[in-house]
Order: sequence, then C-alpha cells, then structure tokens
Amino acid sequence: MKESVIYQDILQTGFERGFQIGFERGLQQVQAKIAKIIICFITRSLGNIPEEIKAKIRSLSISELEELADAQFDFTSLDDVMNWLSQFQN
Repeated sequence: MKESVIYQDILQTGFERGFQIGFERGLQQVQAKIAKIIICFITRSLGNIPEEIKAKIRSLSISELEELADAQFDFTSLDDVMNWLSQFQN
C-alpha cells in the first residue's frame, strides 16, 4: 500500500528533526568529553582547579576547546588558565 503525500511529508519531517536532535545531543556529549579531558590534563599539571574555572572550560565551544587543548601546554599556573579564559568572557 502506498502512503499519502502528507504521510510521507510528515515522516520525512520527523526523520529530519530526529536526526537534528540526535546530532545536537552527540555534539554536546563530544564537547563535554573534550572539556573533561582538558580539565584532567590541567589538573594533572597544575593541581586542583576551582569549580569556577571548570565551569568556564565546560562552557567553551568545540573550537575554543581545541585552542585550549593547545594552549594548556604553556600554562605554568592557574593564573595563566584564567588569563586565557578571560578572552572568552561575554
């Protein structure tokens, strides 16, 4: 049996919306994992990180996290981390 054009349209719209939602959730999970890894690296090299700094790191976009992943090798103190993060404050 052939579905109606309306049914096909609803099905296609639902598929596209489901794909978009899944993609966005996956991107958020990747972003959270990257932030977690960077926090672990900074903690290992500089010691405990205040929650305020962790929250700022978690709020960065993926491209900003990529920049931080590279920059963190030059940090010698938490002040360096805060100074780097200050460029992303609104």
